Amino acid sequence: MKAWLQKHKQYLLTGVSYVIPFIACGGILIALALAYGFHFLPAGPNKLPNFASAPAFVTGMLTIGTAAFTLFPAVLAGFIAYGMAGKPGLVPGFIGGFIAGTKQMVDGKEMSAGFLGALVIGLLAGHVVNAIKKIPVAKIFRPVMPIIVIPIVSALIVGFLMLALNVPLAKVMIGMNHFLEGIQGGSQIVLAMILGAMIAFDMGGPVNKAAFFFGVAMIQQNNFSIMGACAAAICTPPLGLGLATLLNRKRWTEDQQESGLAALGMGMVGITEGAIPFAAADPFRVIPAIMLGSMVAATIAMLGGVGNHAPHGGPIVLPVVDNKLMYAIAILTGALVTAVIINLIKKFTEKPAASSKAKT
Repeated sequence: MKAWLQKHKQYLLTGVSYVIPFIACGGILIALALAYGFHFLPAGPNKLPNFASAPAFVTGMLTIGTAAFTLFPAVLAGFIAYGMAGKPGLVPGFIGGFIAGTKQMVDGKEMSAGFLGALVIGLLAGHVVNAIKKIPVAKIFRPVMPIIVIPIVSALIVGFLMLALNVPLAKVMIGMNHFLEGIQGGSQIVLAMILGAMIAFDMGGPVNKAAFFFGVAMIQQNNFSIMGACAAAICTPPLGLGLATLLNRKRWTEDQQESGLAALGMGMVGITEGAIPFAAADPFRVIPAIMLGSMVAATIAMLGGVGNHAPHGGPIVLPVVDNKLMYAIAILTGALVTAVIINLIKKFTEKPAASSKAKT
């Protein structure tokens, strides 16, 4: 069992290594475009970025960043499948991941399976291809199996699997949104903790988006405290994990330390997906740690009266945040909690990490 888990961890790491540049490129370009958009805020209570008068370079940057982000579920699933099954795994992996990232209308709302869907379908694609490879075929058909038969058959199987999973996952997210609406009138602490946990759980995936869009909907009702809590929670996972690699470097490989620097940069511009490389490689330890940190950040922001007028998070939205000091305190505290918790978990569950670079 341990060997099986270790192999699947390596498959996930393969996907992560290819998807990091897409996440970094897309997230930073989108954030830079949003930061520029804040200079063109319209009058009124809903202070949202306005690109109507922005230069073509800025709108182009937003388009390019969005394209990179849109590709990341397909790239993640595709290269997870590649790590498992080689080149024949690329086609079903990319197709399954693309479908996982495709939004569709469910009960009047746009939803997708996102990051978690990409992880699941990438692993399924690899297993499907490996199973097809084991089917005995006549010698004359063997040359066309990896370039025609396996891609087509596996793409059909994986594609239909993902199509079947997309709507149920989306309906679960819609149910979560109704749940949040139901508890909005209750305890602020409970609501903030739930929002923080959801934001961190899948880092840009469907659970994250359910909480995020709930906050966006509240902006439209002139309730900015929900988005304030979400904004603090959004940047806490990458900032906390980046900080963890700086506080206790011996617990992290050199590759992880480099990913930590990238995570810090993405956290500053409010890109939760900066935590994905760590979570995908070690979900059972990383995800609880980042959930706890985001819960703390969201709770402090909620109790501190933080209000966010923009549908985004992280320090980059500071110009449009009410009670800026408490916002900063919430983010710093949440990041520190995440860093301390994950380093403690690693301390008691593994030996210090060895260097990942070959020594000569």
